[in-house]
Amino acid sequence: MRLRLAFVFHFLWVVLPATAQSVLLRPDRVFDGETMHEGWGVLVKGDRIVAAGPAASLSAADARVLDLKGTTLLPGLIEGHSHLLLHPYNETPWDDQVLKEARSLRVSRATIHARRTLLAGFTTVRDLGTEGAEYDDVGLKQAIDQGIIPGPRMVIATRALIATGSYAPKGFSPDIDVPQGAEEADGHDRLIQAVRRQIGKGADVVKVYADYRWGLMGEARPTFSLDELKLIVETARSSGREVVAHASTAEGMRRSILAGCRTLEHGDAATPEIFALMKQHGTALCPTLAATDAISQYRGWKKGSEAEPERVRQKRAMFRQALAAGVTICAGGDVGVFAHGDNARELELMVGYGMKPLDVLRSATSVNADVFGLKDRGRIGPGLLADLVVVEGNPGQAVENIRRIRLVMKGGALFHP
Repeated sequence: MRLRLAFVFHFLWVVLPATAQSVLLRPDRVFDGETMHEGWGVLVKGDRIVAAGPAASLSAADARVLDLKGTTLLPGLIEGHSHLLLHPYNETPWDDQVLKEARSLRVSRATIHARRTLLAGFTTVRDLGTEGAEYDDVGLKQAIDQGIIPGPRMVIATRALIATGSYAPKGFSPDIDVPQGAEEADGHDRLIQAVRRQIGKGADVVKVYADYRWGLMGEARPTFSLDELKLIVETARSSGREVVAHASTAEGMRRSILAGCRTLEHGDAATPEIFALMKQHGTALCPTLAATDAISQYRGWKKGSEAEPERVRQKRAMFRQALAAGVTICAGGDVGVFAHGDNARELELMVGYGMKPLDVLRSATSVNADVFGLKDRGRIGPGLLADLVVVEGNPGQAVENIRRIRLVMKGGALFHP
């Protein structure tokens, strides 16, 4: 079979079929987004899956066969909460990234983040805000889609919405107006204009900060009123977009749920009553366990040799309450707070905090696809995108095997770490 080299990067070899010839992948087992199947294979042609089922039933005529002994094949993983334009806070604090790093520098670094994310098996990311980098996620997404740089498919939120005075680098004189990490807007007309502006610039989803640590006290408190949140949701949905809410307080979560936000991010101070309300309204939770774990270590916690700090214990308890309430859980770690390419950290913590490995795999594939409205991915079946990942071992039994990447396929193109 003739192959053409698409592009070469350090530790990255990418090849694409010169024609639309079929590729038959034969691992030991296939996780189809719902169930683990022993002895299955997957047939791909072009950028789509043609068939999946018992390997013996799939015709290999005129197909390139990839025998993948000792492996599991899964749908390409979906990262539910990423910031490709941020890098770990123990390298550079958030304030300094927003205030001191040139946007050209941030975009250049983001191209490396995108490559690392893809090679980690995450073929789609929901990127929830540029954090001071304006609409640079739009160009990053276009560069990936056009094949200029390798990276995952992106669902983007552009600038995100904040209430005036609630979200900015801290510690400056009140006489100084510093650059924001998002777009300030309040009240009827300004909120409608801001939502429409972000959508017009390229936002696939609208992100709103329903609460934040504002004011001199630095305590998280609700920001937008319930009526303002309802207006944001109504305006976004009229264009077919959903709203994502940063919400870490019980009241911020309550308002976001009642307003119709599709997912809530973080949820730190949620209560059983809040989770019951989420279940009632079909609101999903993206718990970002890995961000809390990482920040706690940045602040001095020696994980494994010291007792968990209160922040981590609270997060663990919150996650278990959400599981007990039957709330839909999206896999998303707030990557950017910690290193891109280390996305599996969230999946490992989800298991460590009480979720079954197969449920975690569902969360990172079919559940995220359903919640985010991505009908062409997240499962393995005829007609779906050929976004696949092959790992050593069985992550349905030991989720850490998700790190043991054998190969990644995105749209039928093979990426070899």
